[in-house]
Amino acid sequence: MSTRVEPAQEGLDIEDLEFAQGGFDGPGSGFGVADVNDGQVLRPINWNLLTAEEALLEWADLDAWVQWLRRTFGLPPSVVPPLWHRHDELVWELSALHTHWLNAYDPDGTPSGPIGWLRDFADARHRLREWVSSAGCRLDRDRPTRQTAWPGEAPPEASGEVEILDRQADFVRFVTEDVAARRRTEE
Repeated sequence: MSTRVEPAQEGLDIEDLEFAQGGFDGPGSGFGVADVNDGQVLRPINWNLLTAEEALLEWADLDAWVQWLRRTFGLPPSVVPPLWHRHDELVWELSALHTHWLNAYDPDGTPSGPIGWLRDFADARHRLREWVSSAGCRLDRDRPTRQTAWPGEAPPEASGEVEILDRQADFVRFVTEDVAARRRTEE
């Protein structure tokens, strides 16, 4: 069964998601609020521990960076699919790659940092391609990552693929839901 990811509907609070229309335009323009070098120490991102506000900033920055990455390196949807944000394995890989990139290109970093990042990026592309293939993601369709139940576990809920009509609207919806869930947990 196929469902459709519809374009953005009225009522979405895009004011809270300023990044929805933004993006990274090139070196020097910055990715967003969390990537601005304001004296904060660069740290790995543990998506399981982020507060709602931290998650909102990290999603904004990661999305802008992934947009830059796919355009700069001409990455096909077999490496970075449109709904990458709906696949935990892709979020963790891309987030780690993003943090590594920030470190490699830090003005105070080592001159060999960029070549190390490029080498690791080559390895990451192989992993991304494998996960995308395993999930069955395509340019115009997406389905949840396949899960296998271990003996004694209930089988995972079956869900079909979705047709992608508006990637940005889906991203905004996804982040809105993620941030709302984190806020409920914080309360």
